Amino acid sequence: MQLTLEFGGGLELLCDSVKIHKVDVDPQTEEEKVTMKQLLPWIRTNLIKERPEMFMKGDSVRPGVLVLVNDCDWELSGQLDTVLEEKDVIVFISTLHGG
Repeated sequence: MQLTLEFGGGLELLCDSVKIHKVDVDPQTEEEKVTMKQLLPWIRTNLIKERPEMFMKGDSVRPGVLVLVNDCDWELSGQLDTVLEEKDVIVFISTLHGG
């Protein structure tokens, strides 16, 4: 499944300063759909190059990270249970900034 992942608000620094990633993520089985719960560990393993604790806490994103799936807040679509479709755009934006 082809997805576009975008990182902003400083999170791109964890991915070698690359803001937009076009990736292929396959479901664990052919009958299964890819969910955010599966995507987040994939991102941690395949894209995050340093300080993964700045992106994830437990099995979800850290507090202060806004997640949009096709411009919709993931809190409205089920958060970790959000089912992803081919060509979806997922945006991660850190709302935490130093002063």
